[in-house]
Amino acid sequence: MKDPRIVKDPNISRRTLLTTGAAAALAAFGATARAGTGPTSRRKPNILWIVSEDNNPFIGAYGDSLAHTPVLDGLAAAGIRYTNVFCNAPVCAPSRFGIITGMYPESCAPAQHMRAVGPVPGFLHGFPKYLREAGYYCTNNSKTDYNAALDEKAMWDESSNKAHWRDRPEGAPFFAVFNIMTTHESRTFRRVEGRVRPQDVRVPAYLPDTPEVRADIASYYNLMETMDGEVGARLAELSAAGLADETIVFYYSDNGGVLPRSKRYCYDEGLRTALIARVPPTWSHLASGPPGSTVTSPVSFIDLAPTVLALAGLTPPRYMQGTPLLGARRAAKQYAFGMRNRMDERYDMMRTVTDGRYRYIRNYAPHRIYAQHQAFEWQMDSYRSWETEHLAGRLTPVQERFWQEKPAEELYDVHADPDQITNLIDAPEHRRRVATLRRALDEHLIAIHDNGFIPESSRLEGYEPSRAPGAYPLARVMKLADRAIRRDARNVSDFVRLLADENEVIRYWAAQGLLMLNSAAAPAVAALEKCLAQDTSHPVRIVAAETLARLGSLERSLQYLTQMLEAEVDAPLRLQALNALTFMGSAPRPALPAIERAVEHEVHDAYMHNYIHDAGRYLSLVLNGKYEPSSRIYQGPAARDG
Repeated sequence: MKDPRIVKDPNISRRTLLTTGAAAALAAFGATARAGTGPTSRRKPNILWIVSEDNNPFIGAYGDSLAHTPVLDGLAAAGIRYTNVFCNAPVCAPSRFGIITGMYPESCAPAQHMRAVGPVPGFLHGFPKYLREAGYYCTNNSKTDYNAALDEKAMWDESSNKAHWRDRPEGAPFFAVFNIMTTHESRTFRRVEGRVRPQDVRVPAYLPDTPEVRADIASYYNLMETMDGEVGARLAELSAAGLADETIVFYYSDNGGVLPRSKRYCYDEGLRTALIARVPPTWSHLASGPPGSTVTSPVSFIDLAPTVLALAGLTPPRYMQGTPLLGARRAAKQYAFGMRNRMDERYDMMRTVTDGRYRYIRNYAPHRIYAQHQAFEWQMDSYRSWETEHLAGRLTPVQERFWQEKPAEELYDVHADPDQITNLIDAPEHRRRVATLRRALDEHLIAIHDNGFIPESSRLEGYEPSRAPGAYPLARVMKLADRAIRRDARNVSDFVRLLADENEVIRYWAAQGLLMLNSAAAPAVAALEKCLAQDTSHPVRIVAAETLARLGSLERSLQYLTQMLEAEVDAPLRLQALNALTFMGSAPRPALPAIERAVEHEVHDAYMHNYIHDAGRYLSLVLNGKYEPSSRIYQGPAARDG
């Protein structure tokens, strides 16, 4: 019997027609562009963004021999291909915050978390606002997901699934964005048949070679082929209107891929994307190289906003933290930076830097396993298959690593080790390189005033609160956090002393340091009990409660965490309490009634409501002995996670 989850994508059923037509459109697009011989009468170029969802460069032009992407391959041949391109967060909403504002999301908390819309400073705008003020007609079709309370009406003349550059006023230049959902993570939850078959694919060393894993990889390739044809359709529209020679075209994906250990994780699979820019001869003076050229220096999406403004002849605002890739002010960079904080219902914190070959990762939550159960991604067959193999004891040591706690630091040579499985952090021959990348990351965190160390819901969160004099001593916090992740028992007395510090973030990281020490934190029990009873910060008390529970002081910890589940407090605090309970083994069983009530409790924020539901439902199943990898836990719309 045929698996009912295997579907024949309607686009793929007409693949030959689609790709042939798209390739023809691209050829016409290139011919039209080459036909331009003199200066354009238009003072400013049109700019077209074609944005796909959730994909690594599984693209022929990027060296993937299994990919069938004739349109993107042709666009790369006619344009500039950036070979080391990275999103700044491995999931859509924080990534899109950086794209639309030109500011790292962790500079403006809570934007570094997945779906955490907070206030922004008055000076911060989505960059299309500046284009509109300069006479551009700006359209977005149609995804936004900016993770902040930005004024979208100020940004877009039209933002909907009908928005199109062809509706511009006569003579106006345009900036138009088209978002293609075909490769979105949710599309992999049902297998897609096509040119690439499961037996054709290569399974990365960190994944088990199971039928489910192979099927998901094959589906990804087939969705990429369909998306390629849709890119061709957008280029065909431009060519048919005679605008190819007046329009600079960008193609990129909003974040990295969706296969296991990709989206949400700070490896190259989560952060690496494609970026192709085609600059027609009319505007060749704005290009960084001739057609068919490559740029190998690392670039990231924080550079997109200043790039577009520079192409329009505008000076990017000083608050923008990127560098133009094209135009008169273009400049090369040495590094690209990335991050992770809360992903849906699960808390973690990672910071990373790459020079294009070596990736350095710092894990600020090494006590949490990589494979925290996350309900949305667990809808993918390959995640459930990976967990099934883990529970059955059939994984290799490399594959099992995903289910273990993390090292404080990781270093990978992605050229020699593209699967990033050999951690070189302690290799003597890389000692100098590690020191250089550590320093580069530290300087970056200070330069952007990284808010990610501030616990979610703290009054210190946000661009302005975190910059009030004395409010957030970041350099001091970073030094403390670095000591915490080393998990050295000799720091216990210092962490105990810092539990009484006047600054909430210092107390929080002192408590985290004790939590990471596990049983070695036993001398801190009295101080932790005082903290649990008296601290004015709920995030600090939640960490203290989890630490005490691990040290055997269970009754008061459960009492407090249970109260948090039912108290009228900010939803992130209830989610933090659920996460603490999740990592306490079977100890929270007495709290089951409160956990199950939390699942049904209404929360004003729809996304946070879903996150609390998903976290609570998972924990309830585990404590009742009913959890299996196939358990259906996710609650929410299909494309919730961007």
